Amino acid sequence: MIEILNLSKAYAGSEALAVSGLTFSVPVGEFLVLIGPSGSGKTTTLNMVNRLVEPDGGDIRIQGQNILESDPVLLRRGIGYVFQEAGLFPHMTVAENIAVTPRLLGWDKDRINLRVHELLEMVQLGDGTFGSRRPQELSGGQRQRVALARALAAKPPILLLDEPFGALDPVTREAVAADVRAIHQRLELTTLMVTHDMTEALLMADRIAVMRDGHLVQIGTPRELVTRPANDFVAQLIETPRRRARALAETLNA
Repeated sequence: MIEILNLSKAYAGSEALAVSGLTFSVPVGEFLVLIGPSGSGKTTTLNMVNRLVEPDGGDIRIQGQNILESDPVLLRRGIGYVFQEAGLFPHMTVAENIAVTPRLLGWDKDRINLRVHELLEMVQLGDGTFGSRRPQELSGGQRQRVALARALAAKPPILLLDEPFGALDPVTREAVAADVRAIHQRLELTTLMVTHDMTEALLMADRIAVMRDGHLVQIGTPRELVTRPANDFVAQLIETPRRRARALAETLNA
């Protein structure tokens, strides 16, 4: 379980808090999506979970352990992280990229090779040719699949995703998102994802946490947000995919 308790963060030069008094939890096995406009604090929150950003106040606990009492490097080795841009090392092959964390953890060569093969199969890149390719030889969707495999290489129980599909075309985005959700369920991960796309959040999340100006506005299941939005701001977010659906229907029926 991830517990976020009265979390706050301020950046130098800004009068407003990036995150203010944030409290929520992510139970083991849940897929929770953080959503909100740019500047709402969602990526800052995500980055505080693995201490890429240090909080100014509050606590973050993973399985009851305060992460501020943990070595940040060791903490990150137990948490998978996928960025919007895949962030692969261009001088390494796909297999070498995936193997980075297991090597740091001292896994033997046979165990690493087995894990790389297993993960390439899991992310739909298991035809035997991808392991030796360089990132620049891959499509955007393939690079993001490799980034996911790398994040999962050391079998972390927690997966963090920061706008992981934002740079992909719509067809690829849908396919990769479906695979991420399926892998989450298959591996029984605890997943925290940031997005600004409400349709994506509604389709992928067990629960959605809506943020605005560093505050938590509402948290609940997709059905709860759709049927009982906490305020006009949440209602407007929910209305966005509905407007798109209506506009598409009108276009098709014209």
